[in-house]
Amino acid sequence: MTKYLKSVPNREGFFGDYGGAMLPPPLIPHFKEISDAYDRLSKSSEFLNDLKYIRKHFQGRPTPISYLKNLSKISGGAQIYAKREDLNHTGAHKLNHCMAEALLAKHMGKTKLIAETGAGQHGVALATAAAYFGMECEIHMGAVDIKKEYPNVVRMKLLGATVVEVNEGAQTLKEAVDSAFGSYMGQADKALFGIGSVVGPHPFPMMVRDFQKIVGMEAREQFLDMNGELPDLVAACVGGGSNAMGLFAGFIDDEDVELHGVEPLGTSTKMGDHAATITYGVDSAIHAFKTLVLVDENGEPAPVNTIASGLDYPGVGPEHAYLHKTGRVNYTTASDKEALDAFYKISSKEGIIPALESAHVVAFAMREAKNHPGKTILINLSGRGDKDIDFVTETYGFGE
Repeated sequence: MTKYLKSVPNREGFFGDYGGAMLPPPLIPHFKEISDAYDRLSKSSEFLNDLKYIRKHFQGRPTPISYLKNLSKISGGAQIYAKREDLNHTGAHKLNHCMAEALLAKHMGKTKLIAETGAGQHGVALATAAAYFGMECEIHMGAVDIKKEYPNVVRMKLLGATVVEVNEGAQTLKEAVDSAFGSYMGQADKALFGIGSVVGPHPFPMMVRDFQKIVGMEAREQFLDMNGELPDLVAACVGGGSNAMGLFAGFIDDEDVELHGVEPLGTSTKMGDHAATITYGVDSAIHAFKTLVLVDENGEPAPVNTIASGLDYPGVGPEHAYLHKTGRVNYTTASDKEALDAFYKISSKEGIIPALESAHVVAFAMREAKNHPGKTILINLSGRGDKDIDFVTETYGFGE
């Protein structure tokens, strides 16, 4: 583990001013149980060897790095590479922490997994893990996202999960988290809440980051092997931020490597039209932890909007808030329009149909390439776009 990863968070789960666990009293002993189990098992050769076996023989790791020759050519300037998490089993990075969370739950004697999902990739991954380990699975998903990402709903049900439709509020990711937390409170003795990103109360931001760091560790070794040097820029999309923390973990101690997080700008900078939490958020709390949050005039989490359901969250992982404050990571945005253009371009020029979430970082790479001639950009292609093709083509057509 790198020097940085060993130093944060502290024992209370804080990354500087952000993080912690602001739990209702009934959940405090359950989260302590999770934290103690993770502290013990993460240093256990049995647990680590089981996880290593699963990653190689079930998930299909390591995933490769692809040189995006055609996209680099049309963008001009820097050469663009992609870490191919879309080739991870279930089609996204989410399985990296879901298999590990399920393995943890099994060691703890739990029989059920509960979670929220936005785009459905986390839900599919957790349902897959539950099937693998012979556990029950309950996934909460907003009604808007169920309609938009219906192929993933079908996959979750085929995998044996119960999908709970959430009809409160905006009927998207925040409400799904609220609903899942409420359900978990009544089942914490037998269930583990498999949080889907580097968010939530401690120990989940740390735990999910640690489970996702395999992405960055692989990518660092692979890029060095391909090019004989490290990339100049490393970038990933940021909603909650798990795929980004996974990639950043491999390069966080390399001061010469620029790290970039790309948030969804949606349709405009107006509050309610985007989900760019770090860019426009303020210090606050959401879902039992302190972080940057988009808030309305009453100080409550604001409505958010983005074409990518998996980025549709008014908060962000506390470690991202910390890395923004320290300046180690540069955070920027990409709009719905830019993401759509990138979606069509990488599909038609490279033969890779990306998730709309990942399309945001593809847009960043295309935009920034011309500003960095002679440099290299490594992006995390965090998921594939099978789930998005019906929505995109029915709403926007087939591009130019």
